[in-house]
Amino acid sequence: MGLLTREQILARDDLKKEVVAVPEWGGDVVISAMTGTMRDDWEQSLIASKSSLENVRARLLVATAIDEKGEPLFTKDDVLALGKKSSAALDRCVKVAQRLNRLTQTELDDLAKN
Repeated sequence: MGLLTREQILARDDLKKEVVAVPEWGGDVVISAMTGTMRDDWEQSLIASKSSLENVRARLLVATAIDEKGEPLFTKDDVLALGKKSSAALDRCVKVAQRLNRLTQTELDDLAKN
């Protein structure tokens, strides 16, 4: 592998995506890796909340679920409604989001401490 140019880096689609079957919701959800900006926004939302882990699953789903065009499936306004959905369904999506975004439980705990 040689050195990459600016153009090569910026032109590359480097966001991995994965389809997750969610039988509780009757279909599939596409989960994507976050951009650097999205990751920063997501982490900031946890730090800014009263309790950093409040609705953490729903917040992560808002940051990573996309539609068929690659656009966000949810908005920040959907966090509370998503938090009321099946924890099994949320966990299934969150596990994929954690893997694609290299988020470990330790990182979540560290964010909670901050």
